[in-house]
Amino acid sequence: QVVHPQHWPTDLDLAGRRVVVVGSGATAMTLVPAIAGDTEHVTMVQRSPTYVMAIPSRDALVTRLRSVLPPRAVYGVARWKNVLVATGLYQLSRRRPGLVRRLIRNQAIDQLPDGYEVDTHFRPTYNPWDQRLCLVPDGDLFRAIRSGDASVVTDSIQRFTRNGLLLGSGAELPADVVVTATGLNLKAFGGAELSVDGVAVHLPDTMAYKGMLLSGVPNFVFTVGYTNASWTLKADLVAQYTVRLLRHLDATGTRVFMPEREADVKSEPFLDFAAGYVLRSLHQFPKQGSRAPWRLRQNYLRDVLSLRHGKVTDSAMTFTRG
Repeated sequence: QVVHPQHWPTDLDLAGRRVVVVGSGATAMTLVPAIAGDTEHVTMVQRSPTYVMAIPSRDALVTRLRSVLPPRAVYGVARWKNVLVATGLYQLSRRRPGLVRRLIRNQAIDQLPDGYEVDTHFRPTYNPWDQRLCLVPDGDLFRAIRSGDASVVTDSIQRFTRNGLLLGSGAELPADVVVTATGLNLKAFGGAELSVDGVAVHLPDTMAYKGMLLSGVPNFVFTVGYTNASWTLKADLVAQYTVRLLRHLDATGTRVFMPEREADVKSEPFLDFAAGYVLRSLHQFPKQGSRAPWRLRQNYLRDVLSLRHGKVTDSAMTFTRG
């Protein structure tokens, strides 16, 4: 039986069944430990190793602060602590990738059974944050592997067989249920087609301004979150910046805001992220520029300064009465 996580049958009984989850992204990392105790065995199949880090599901600092601070203050501390930790890990990964690789590998060794083939399944060839880095709460994936309820296979898949899957190595992996937790394809704006004065907008010909507006497209705002932190951090900043734009229109008696592409700005791919699902769709997306304000930053702290506190007027933005 082949199922997709988005169409999970409500009557699917996994008791005593061998389950194979194909993929190693967020869906697979969440699903495998969640069902491990309900199956005879669950195996996660990935084409290449993945960086996986265990994080506590309960924040010890927040738990202590709740006894001495009001809820709003605790929320602010927790938010900024998480922002700084995520930003710090990303920046350290870019500046000292070897150090972060060793830290992640050593943590995996501590969480997995003695003699486990850590380098086969949890040591990618790329550096941390060149592609995804998965976080598992309380190390639940590692715990499922230690208990023997789950395992990881790093191999390609040739085809289905009568009893399961034939792998690229020639081995057959038995399976009663195969979960296809892979195959993500990005689609810009959910497939919506844009036009200006009846002329269709070809997205690859446009350039993103501050990662939220498009050159030559009036009164249009979109949200693309961070690849290295919570998506909603950028969504908050975009919403606040949009309100500031609308207030500027009211204050100046204008009705239209639109960035105009500058001739000296070179175009670059919209996302600097080497994951396969990103690379195979980038040609359908707008471009980003070689300098601000056309550069899509992956840095919340810098975006706080530019989007929450920076000016809404500059040489690239036009405001007209329409």
